[in-house]
Amino acid sequence: MKIRFVTLGCKLNFAESSALGKELLLRGHQRASLQEVPDVCVVNTCSVTDAADHKDRQTINQLHRKFPDAIIIVTGCYAQLQPEQISHLPGVDYVLGQNEKYDIPSLIDEVEKRKGEQAQKDKIRVAAIREIDDFHGVHSADDRTRCFIKVQDGCNYFCTYCTIPYARGKSRNPQIAEVVQDAQIALNQGAKELIITGVNIGDFGRSTGEQFVDLLRAFDNLDGDYRVRISSCEPNLLTDEIIDFVAHSKHFAPHFHIPLQSGSNEVLAIMKRRYTRELFAERVQHIRQGMPHAFIGVDCMVGVRGETETYWEDYLSFVKGLEVSQLHVFTYSERANTQMLEMDLYVVPKAERQRRSKILHEISEEKTTAFYAQHRGRNSIVLWESKREGDQMSGFTDNYIKVYGPYKKEKINTFEEIVL
Repeated sequence: MKIRFVTLGCKLNFAESSALGKELLLRGHQRASLQEVPDVCVVNTCSVTDAADHKDRQTINQLHRKFPDAIIIVTGCYAQLQPEQISHLPGVDYVLGQNEKYDIPSLIDEVEKRKGEQAQKDKIRVAAIREIDDFHGVHSADDRTRCFIKVQDGCNYFCTYCTIPYARGKSRNPQIAEVVQDAQIALNQGAKELIITGVNIGDFGRSTGEQFVDLLRAFDNLDGDYRVRISSCEPNLLTDEIIDFVAHSKHFAPHFHIPLQSGSNEVLAIMKRRYTRELFAERVQHIRQGMPHAFIGVDCMVGVRGETETYWEDYLSFVKGLEVSQLHVFTYSERANTQMLEMDLYVVPKAERQRRSKILHEISEEKTTAFYAQHRGRNSIVLWESKREGDQMSGFTDNYIKVYGPYKKEKINTFEEIVL
């Protein structure tokens, strides 16, 4: 059968979709090209915001209108949280939860055997999130040179605004030896950049009694010519030991992604975040001391309940003073069944949320421009990627600066020293 995957949301979703796609190829199915009509559409959803839910529904409706005869399977976070709602959308044949996601290849085999008969029995296959103990490891390359290695799933933090623990379950991980084996396979298959990914990767080891820093050490001792990036890591889990290790490692890129969410300690407390802004500033300073050229991306949320004008001004002042490279700005949206909705807090008007978001986006642009300017004339190593843009090709330096050069096929997936 011809299968089309549509993946929304985080890199972890993309890694899982890619792994499922590979399994389907091994079973004799095909990926439908953009020009082909698929027999099955698999939608791997995101539910981090209300806007994400809307995009999920919009995507499902568009697929059904375009391919009315295709079987539509919906999985991912939105499917886990709102299976009944999704099951009533036109065209949806199956709704599979996070654990059942990995049954998709078998389900498609089953559908093929029935020759298109759409049995509505077991249309919704979603286990209660508290029952999920399994860890499904995946490693998957994108269409460039990177391979995402899933090292952890789930979250035990239960921040007051967030649904992820309800969508992904409790924090869990495999043994270091298993992850390292996957990483080495990826390198043997030609990957040049490994990205350590998960829901809360700094919590690695909770299931096995191991330490995240020991996982990083193992990644630094693989065989091959490669580099490694760490995806988003909570500031309370990004220890000085980890930062110092990255600074002196053989293969790790000077690139950090750290969620701040708010620059007001009062709002951080409302959110039930596990750090203060002072700790966050210490982490940034420690990175800058050991790796002055490091790229530091920061997640910032605006407009949460309780973010008064005073707290917002405090937040804004703090962010302006941070020596970081980019802000990833998210506008708060109310999520059902979260603790924040039960709290008696000031509600930021939606227009004001948008205004604050715009301000942070402008600050982000200024910080990124300044970061790029600091590196002009500096020697750096770029990893060239396969995407062609006219007569140009692009790649990223170790500290995540995107560069362009004349397209040369032989350079794809190779490292080259250049002057920025």
